[in-house]
Order: sequence, then structure tokens, then C-alpha cells
Amino acid sequence: MSEQPTAAGAFVADEDVRTRLLYLRGSIDNLDAALVHLLAERFKCTQQVGELKAAHDLPPADPAREADQIARLRKLAEDARLDPAFAEKMLNFIIGEVVRHHKVIAGRSAEGDGNGDGDGVTEV
Repeated sequence: MSEQPTAAGAFVADEDVRTRLLYLRGSIDNLDAALVHLLAERFKCTQQVGELKAAHDLPPADPAREADQIARLRKLAEDARLDPAFAEKMLNFIIGEVVRHHKVIAGRSAEGDGNGDGDGVTEV
């Protein structure tokens, strides 16, 4: 039996192990693709929320909603046997991106209506 390199260049002597690794990595690649597509859909929705809030001069943030979402996601993570702290970090990163996008939207809206406040809007 000859040693076969993996994608990372490490050699695996056992062909069954190599086959299993390739199978599992293929599944991981598929899941990563699905996550990217889900995030794209999520950001399409939050973009619309940002536009709606900016158009109607709604408050820039909703801390109660953010807290509810974090608690909900932590519970989902626990139920799925995923580290809740990791899930919270992930959501906080996403919220940060949403806030960044909404600040851009609010800035464009402020330029259009002349009030120039440029406040960001968030929706998680």
C-alpha cells in the first residue's frame, strides 16, 4: 500500500482512512457552501430592514431584540450540542457586519433627505 497525500500535503498510509477523510471533507465543503448561501440570504433581508428603518427614521438599534436573538441562538446552540459561547461570538460578528451595512444605508438616506445625521440602523 503506497502513501497518498491529502489536500494539505500530509501523507495517509491507510487507504480507508484517506477515503473517509476525503468523504468527510467533501461534506464539510458542501456545508461551507450552504453557510455562505444562507448568510447571503440573511444579509439580503437585513439590507431591506436597514433601508426600511432609514426611510422611516426609526431608531438605529434595538438592544432588546439583539439580547433576545443572542439568548435564542444560545438555546439553539445548546440544543444542537454546539458551544453557546461560539454561537454568541458568531452572532455578534454578524451583528457587527449588519451595523456596518446599515450605517452605509443610513448615510445614503441622510444624504438624500438632507438631515445629515448619518446614524446607523441595526436589525439582527
